[in-house]
Amino acid sequence: MKKKIRVRASSFGTLFDCAHRFEGEQLLKLYRASSLRAWLGTSIHASTAAFDQARIEGKAITANDAADVFVSSFWNPSEEVDFKDAKLTRQQAELIGLKLHAKYCAEIAPAMHYESVEMALRPLEIDCGGDLTIVLTGTMDRARVARMASGKVISDVKTGGRLIDQEGIVTTKGRAAQLGTYQLLSEHTDGEETSGGQIIALQTTTAAPVGVSKVFDAKRVMVGDENQEGLISMAAKIFKIGLFTPNPMSQLCDKKYCARWGTCAYKG
Repeated sequence: MKKKIRVRASSFGTLFDCAHRFEGEQLLKLYRASSLRAWLGTSIHASTAAFDQARIEGKAITANDAADVFVSSFWNPSEEVDFKDAKLTRQQAELIGLKLHAKYCAEIAPAMHYESVEMALRPLEIDCGGDLTIVLTGTMDRARVARMASGKVISDVKTGGRLIDQEGIVTTKGRAAQLGTYQLLSEHTDGEETSGGQIIALQTTTAAPVGVSKVFDAKRVMVGDENQEGLISMAAKIFKIGLFTPNPMSQLCDKKYCARWGTCAYKG
């Protein structure tokens, strides 16, 4: 009997950062409440998506109109959120979110040619040999499909504190697994090849800088080539062996980020 392991696009990178955390959260379904900063990001995604969807449909909308979506989401969470944060109050987070929303609507959205927001994706089953099948799943609730001269590009909105360097360059490091999965799922869904992925960075620091990365081929990292093995093949080996090694050196090895923290014997 075939063993099927479902892997969400947003969690694929976690497997290679800390497989022990991945196993706990994705396979054992250990629960962790969202943090203030995570919920700030969720609310920003909701308001920018509302703005972009209205423009796609040709509806009149202003940044202020869509900002109401941010405020409603931020102050009325639909899931459990731990709003305690030693460095940020909820009121400060709201101001940062509103600033980022306004900058996105004024500086980024007008330059993008979106075709869809929150594109529904068909699960993709990958036969890894033996009795194992990996099922890639995902909803691009934070990503949008943009049309560029090179073709269809998956543009993923990211929020966080370390997205843009001192030179104003948006980093793509560590983003290939999720975006590559989105590329594969998008192609599987509509049959159209993607030309790459792109990060839209909304940095949740006081200055609230925004930026857009270069377009890069994230799918290649997933499937590999004649010279290098892809992450899907590597993941299959991990799942077949069942060895989910810990990484106490991970930047996310903290009780704020890992649902397995309380019982983990390997944390720093």
